[in-house]
Amino acid sequence: MNNDILINITPQETRAAVMQLGVVQELHIERASQRGLVGNVYLGKVKRVLPGMQSAFIDIGLERSAFLHVADIWENRNNGDAAKPIEKVLFEGQSILAQVIKDPIGTKGARLSTQISIAGRLVVYLPQETHIGVSQRIEDEAERESLRSKLSSLLPENHSGGYIIRTLAESASDKEFQADMEYLARQWQKLQEDAKRHAAPALLYQELDLALRVLRDFVSEDTTRILVDSRGTHQRMQAFAQDYMADALPRLEHYTGERPLFDLYAVEIEIERALSRRVDLKSGGYLIFDQTEALTTVDVNTGGFVGGRNFDDTIFKTNLEAAQVIARQLRLRNLGGIIICDFIDMDTQEHRDAVLDEFKKTLARDHTRITVNGFSALGLVEMTRKRTRESLAHILCEPCPTCQGRGEVKTAQTVCYEILREIVREARQFNAREYRILASQHVIDLFLDEESQSLAQLSDFIGKSVSLQVDSLYCQEQYDVILM
Repeated sequence: MNNDILINITPQETRAAVMQLGVVQELHIERASQRGLVGNVYLGKVKRVLPGMQSAFIDIGLERSAFLHVADIWENRNNGDAAKPIEKVLFEGQSILAQVIKDPIGTKGARLSTQISIAGRLVVYLPQETHIGVSQRIEDEAERESLRSKLSSLLPENHSGGYIIRTLAESASDKEFQADMEYLARQWQKLQEDAKRHAAPALLYQELDLALRVLRDFVSEDTTRILVDSRGTHQRMQAFAQDYMADALPRLEHYTGERPLFDLYAVEIEIERALSRRVDLKSGGYLIFDQTEALTTVDVNTGGFVGGRNFDDTIFKTNLEAAQVIARQLRLRNLGGIIICDFIDMDTQEHRDAVLDEFKKTLARDHTRITVNGFSALGLVEMTRKRTRESLAHILCEPCPTCQGRGEVKTAQTVCYEILREIVREARQFNAREYRILASQHVIDLFLDEESQSLAQLSDFIGKSVSLQVDSLYCQEQYDVILM
């Protein structure tokens, strides 16, 4: 299926959108100040070894120490013997070569692995391995063997390291394979030389920026055009393509139109929708996305869809459409971890199977590793999507300062009663002449109207006058009681 790739560049931010039949399928955003770390290789220093957790904290030069679990130590997994405890493998102050496999998320530092992998367009180079693997997305066993044999025949006699063949390699020529492997060998050699020259902590290898990464990872024979709205980035991508993937050059275009690129293709509107909790379906139904620290839930509702022949048919059609939209929204929002989808209950097993098949088929377009467990006993579809980078909402948004991310605020009446209790506490401790309430307009209005009697009763009870003052900068939950 033909697709276009749009790349919007500003000095502060790079945004890429993958379009299919004019509809945004994927969004990627990278900010200069918060560039992702996944794929970066560091020479780190062991700060602390925690035997109880079988983990270690590694200083790689970031604000927070990175995290290394014993299961991610390559030497420990591949020595042929039983795995050693981490305190027998690492010691404090030790220099260690490690690669980021998961970006810092929330309060957690980056996660590391000592198994180094350097991604090319067609293959991933594993300098510490010896085997040749094939991407699990290539399912045909004959094709897998053919690709493995082709790569083996191209390897020089004195080669070292192993490879994983990527999906894009299915239609690649011998020359393209050769160029990819030579490029990766040069990268590994440079990384080793830098490791000898630098003291820990030091960054030895940095993953490509978003514009070049999109060119390497997302351009396929289905890609019709790659539109870039920056002359400098276009020239840089041309140079990269010239050396690395010449077949992409004719499709690489510099967009010079007056209208902003993302406005022209309605990507800006799609970004706003991807940040919304509610997603409307064409049929009249809608989805509700709730993202928490532990998991994401998706609730499917019929909404205004009344369907055709009967109620079961209405539910089935809504769930079928929801399955397609959920899969696309997971890619757009870059949601990861545990995901629970609450489809509308269906009475027949045939309908459940059809919805699950449609869901899996649409999810198959995703580049990220996904597992789907099917319908549970409670009628929920449980799935996981590998989380390596922050979600779109975490990149573009922050918790509401008014509700602190709860999604709701205390009512004005609740705040009024809190203030009344606070004044009683203050009156028991201090002998003030007067108490002044500073609060938002809604709270003060309530004190002047419905709660005026409560305020008068309080004033009589403490034997002091109570005055009111509006502070327009206060949100509904904020208030102060001032002793005069």
